[in-house]
Amino acid sequence: MISSLSDAELADIDKEIAHAPYKAAVAIDALKIVQGYRGWVSDESLQTIAKHLDMSAAELDGIATFYNLIFRQPVGEQVILLCNSVTCWIKGYDKIREQISQHLGVGLGETTADNAYTFLPVTCLGACDKAPVMMVGDELYENIDRSELSEIFRTREQAQL
Repeated sequence: MISSLSDAELADIDKEIAHAPYKAAVAIDALKIVQGYRGWVSDESLQTIAKHLDMSAAELDGIATFYNLIFRQPVGEQVILLCNSVTCWIKGYDKIREQISQHLGVGLGETTADNAYTFLPVTCLGACDKAPVMMVGDELYENIDRSELSEIFRTREQAQL
């Protein structure tokens, strides 16, 4: 079987394996590595990773689908994770969600036509004391005020030009 992973991906996974007590211990790291290269983890990639880690594909898929930052479907260039925890709901989640949807022209679970953003709900981002919160890419935004949302997107879009 020809590997569906690149030599670079396999080398990065093997570096993690070298520091682990057993191969399967790096399952999350391996998924993150492949996602880092491809933006998401396809079924074919997952099967190859599982084989490389001496795991079943079902076992690895259980891990992948448990962690909400492993994407099992294609996503946009930037993923927006909007926390929908109780604390964020109390602090205005619904109005922020509506405003982001209007700005992007997509609902939760959708990707913009230009593939720039995928808008996803997330149960918790671990910053309840600074609710409401969201992540765009790797950047966490805390104490989000609806008046700031347009500026957040304008700044991000200008930085990508």
